[in-house]
Amino acid sequence: MIDDAITVVATGFSAVTGAASARSAIPTNASGGAPNYIRVSGRNECYVRVGSVAVVATANDALIQPADSLILKVGGQTHIAYIQGTAAGLVNVVPLEDV
Repeated sequence: MIDDAITVVATGFSAVTGAASARSAIPTNASGGAPNYIRVSGRNECYVRVGSVAVVATANDALIQPADSLILKVGGQTHIAYIQGTAAGLVNVVPLEDV
């Protein structure tokens, strides 16, 4: 049995990162509610921050290394902001079901 496995059932989203901060709504879980946690991965170096509809990411926020991921606690926040590191890339966000 793998105790630290995650369950991804609902559809998330992928977005292109750019030189300016962009934001998207945090996707809902399979029951249609806000997830407690999300998994965020990046194709290239990028920075992310969860927050309200006005959240903005900077190069001083949570770093995602190329081809790596973070599990972030949503904590009632509604949006995630993202910005590229040294080059444009892709960020993927999926809601987690079991944490």
